[in-house]
Amino acid sequence: MLTPEDIRDLVRVLDSSSLEEFQVDMGGLSVTLRRHGARGDWTRESRVTRQPHVLEASQEADTREAAGEEKVSSGTGATTSSARREDVHPITPPLLGTFYRAPKPGAAPFVEVGAAVEADTVVGMMETMKMMSPVHAGVAGTIVEICVGDAEFAQPETALMLVEVRS
Repeated sequence: MLTPEDIRDLVRVLDSSSLEEFQVDMGGLSVTLRRHGARGDWTRESRVTRQPHVLEASQEADTREAAGEEKVSSGTGATTSSARREDVHPITPPLLGTFYRAPKPGAAPFVEVGAAVEADTVVGMMETMKMMSPVHAGVAGTIVEICVGDAEFAQPETALMLVEVRS
């Protein structure tokens, strides 16, 4: 049986992906989630609950961005502000989940600070609902900071690592 937390995790997975719809079949239970506007007849109640909520924190982030600063999130929810640098690129996870720095427990991490990476270099793994997905650097450069520890929860906007971009 799915708990309310399981349902919230399923919704977060859909929200953090580019999928319009996905279905989970577990034993005798089938759950189908669809984005607003995807095929299917949405009820009035579901349209109301899908309305975006404006938070004061987002207004603060907008003000910070307008001032030329960047918000970098860590896996624990703490944030730091640093002057915007064009040569530093945050590596963010493709989906929310648990970030792993190594391919298996006890193994050496994929990368360390100072490691040279290419766009397709795997720098970690994300576990989302028992599925493992590789995290790629996305740019060529050098790892200058690791922002999230091994086996920590991270959301799609979380900076896992910072890469000094090679020009």
